[in-house]
Amino acid sequence: MAGESSSWSRALVQISPYTFSAIGIAIAIGVSVLGAAWGIYITGSSLIGAAIKAPRITSKNLISVIFCEAVAIYGVIVAIILQTKLESVPASNIYAPESLRAGYAIFASGIIVGFANLVCGLCVGIIGSSCALSDAQNSSLFVKILVIEIFGSALGLFGVIVGIIMSAQATWPSKIV
Repeated sequence: MAGESSSWSRALVQISPYTFSAIGIAIAIGVSVLGAAWGIYITGSSLIGAAIKAPRITSKNLISVIFCEAVAIYGVIVAIILQTKLESVPASNIYAPESLRAGYAIFASGIIVGFANLVCGLCVGIIGSSCALSDAQNSSLFVKILVIEIFGSALGLFGVIVGIIMSAQATWPSKIV
């Protein structure tokens, strides 16, 4: 028993790197869209509620919904970038260390981008909600809170940058055996 590797390590090595890549790409786009939807839900409900008191806020506070939607676009862009990293590998090299590293790199990149955008969508949604409510009370607060919202939306870009840097490690073995 001491010389055997754990079942987890064997499982991770025996799962195809293409499976890890596909899961990473799906997480990048799926969780990013989830973050955008959650942010739009939070912002939109507050915006509609605050617009009852001050109808003037609806058009200018839609910028918060646009910031939330940008989070989904970040996920789509990274998913496209990760998809272009996939290459065909001969069956003899599919479990080569270089193939495994490429699959893990794409998987990790997808997880980082997806969850960074989930948190970014929540952040922008909550700030957008407070922006709508504050703007309904005092219109001079709109620009001040909008600046904070822009900084919150930068979190998604940081995740995209880290994901692209991590996906640069995805190099598949050459086709010549």
